[in-house]
Amino acid sequence: MDFGLWTLILNKELDIKFAKRALELAAQGIGQVSPSPLVGCVIVTDAGEAVGEGFYVYDKVRHAEIIALEESGGKAVGATAYVSLEPHAHHGRTTPCTEALINAGIRRVVCPIEDPNPLVSGKGFERLREAGLQVEVGLLETDAERLNEKYNCYFRKGRPFVHLKMASSLDGKIATRAGDSRWITGEASLRRVHELRHEYDAILIGSGTALADDPTLTDRSGKERRRKLVRLILDSRLRLSPDSKLARTSKEIPTIIFSDNQDREKIQSLEDEGIEIIFEPGGGRDLNYIFRELKKRNLQSLFVEGGSQIAGAFLDAGFVDKVSFFIAPMLIGGKDSPSAIGGTGVVRLANANKLSYVEIRQHESDIEVTGYPKG
Repeated sequence: MDFGLWTLILNKELDIKFAKRALELAAQGIGQVSPSPLVGCVIVTDAGEAVGEGFYVYDKVRHAEIIALEESGGKAVGATAYVSLEPHAHHGRTTPCTEALINAGIRRVVCPIEDPNPLVSGKGFERLREAGLQVEVGLLETDAERLNEKYNCYFRKGRPFVHLKMASSLDGKIATRAGDSRWITGEASLRRVHELRHEYDAILIGSGTALADDPTLTDRSGKERRRKLVRLILDSRLRLSPDSKLARTSKEIPTIIFSDNQDREKIQSLEDEGIEIIFEPGGGRDLNYIFRELKKRNLQSLFVEGGSQIAGAFLDAGFVDKVSFFIAPMLIGGKDSPSAIGGTGVVRLANANKLSYVEIRQHESDIEVTGYPKG
């Protein structure tokens, strides 16, 4: 094989290796960076030696690039920086990372995607190129997009990233005709659900699910998180009891009810428990109104756990960015047993929400199917 071609192949393999490492480092900040993005950085010499690594955690303030450069010391001169997201060139909570890379003598920056935040987008790459650094963009782009899918959605669509999770029987039921729904899936699936909750800023259910299951809706993954998981209940009639688990834990865990009920006595009883009541004329049916309230609180991601009509409303409105179904090997049957997805639905199969990038995992006897609606 031609030596020059061999060198190109070897360099490409090194680029992929260290670009993956930057993404792995960034992922260590899951649950600890919102409302900022996940960022990881590796500093690598021309000899292929990783001399500095870092990842970002919001409360520690210091950015991934700064941590990696400090660890690499003088070895950063002439090296390549692999960064999972475009370095910022503006003054924010910290000084610009672009200047730190330039001043450290970095020769080349390999980065998969631009930062969609308009304060950053394109400006970081432009500043690096102005200073004479070689900038390569696009390697592992899909992986980087997925890693920061919540942050990216927030800036590109102007609303939180919505992940719909449902648990159902093999025949698509989420409860019996008598309303018995605890528990369809097993302990292994429940542990996985807590891992998913850990990634999100807020979690949402309807009042029917709140009444049937009396859940706590907490993140019990055991992993560190920066902000408490904010609990949202769509309850047009204010049916949630002050004695429910949600109400009794609301002084410790932020809990919001969206309702159009103005019964002062009911409102007071729930507010006394620490629940915030937001009057919404549609009784929780105006999803854009809910998104605006989340945006006021800088909540970039929403985990929707049902029930059937809530799931259908989000799907009908085109607001579902990701879907996870946990399917148990049981048959419930019955025309009056609720199905996983309510709402209006589609008339033709051609218009069905087909999923892309589908992943299938097994949790003991249950199956998890996760994907992204194409539409």
